[in-house]
Amino acid sequence: TIVCSLPVLSPPFLFFLNSLSDLPGTLSFPLFALLVLLDTTTVLGELDWKTYPVNGWDAITEMDEQNRPIHTFQVCHVMEPNQNNWLRSGWIQRQAAQRVYVELRFTLRDCNSIPWVSGTCKETFNLFYLQTDEPLPAATRFRPSDYAKVDTIAADESFTQTDLGDRVLRLNTEVREVGPVTQKGFYLAFQDVGACIALVSVKVFYKRCPSTLRNLAEFPDTVPHMDSSSLVEVRGACVDNAEERDTPKLYCGADGDWLVPLGRCLLLPSSSSLRSCPLCLPSICSPRFHSTLLFHTLALCFCRPFPQRGREQFKSEEIERIAQASLTF
Repeated sequence: TIVCSLPVLSPPFLFFLNSLSDLPGTLSFPLFALLVLLDTTTVLGELDWKTYPVNGWDAITEMDEQNRPIHTFQVCHVMEPNQNNWLRSGWIQRQAAQRVYVELRFTLRDCNSIPWVSGTCKETFNLFYLQTDEPLPAATRFRPSDYAKVDTIAADESFTQTDLGDRVLRLNTEVREVGPVTQKGFYLAFQDVGACIALVSVKVFYKRCPSTLRNLAEFPDTVPHMDSSSLVEVRGACVDNAEERDTPKLYCGADGDWLVPLGRCLLLPSSSSLRSCPLCLPSICSPRFHSTLLFHTLALCFCRPFPQRGREQFKSEEIERIAQASLTF
């Protein structure tokens, strides 16, 4: 028995500054449970992020091997005390999100590897955000006090001059939860207080419980509650040619997982016809077999011997037994 599903394509690997190292994904939850609001590695045009003061952070755009832009932001004013350099993103629409997550990939220089910077060099930076219902006018004065602090970001690994000479990239990845977000959009802001940083990529996303089929019932995409400790109860709808016996329910958890399945639907006796399986790739069956669809709403595919026969009948009890057993996700 084969349950058809669409392939999940991983984003292309990008290279940082002359292909020193790949940037593999580090997210531990399924990609189909995420909705990305911003990913700087996929932006083809200018990001148009703002810097305050203008001579603080530097925006650097280089092209990878596929001629796609790599946007990085760098700052390294470690020789002067009392640094306060800000980098602000563009306005990010929150869509259906109630909580968002920010994934930062960055490199940071080890202060001990830089001479004559004792007391002025730092090894952290700060993440802030500001919620608004619409983008701020271009002439709006930047006021740091308007922004709420999310966290201080430190590096697990910092690099040295030796690493530069050996072309070793010590890339850090940190994820922070931001919210609750209640207005239509928000800005992110990064405060440098005297570190030597290259911000390689920023990804902003939120989680959802993706639409699914369970016990012959369909459940829609669902966004978790603002309170991460509570579950969202979702009632399912029986698929075509099935009827409700006990009210089908699932609960959407904060991490985008479906939990606590309750109730079920049962197939009607008239739903026993087979037909061609358009969702299954030919490669799922050996050359001597073809795929057929046992129950088209569920996309349950079976490999059957050639030649392909027309409409075939199974006993309703057998269909229900196979279908129910196949929907254990």
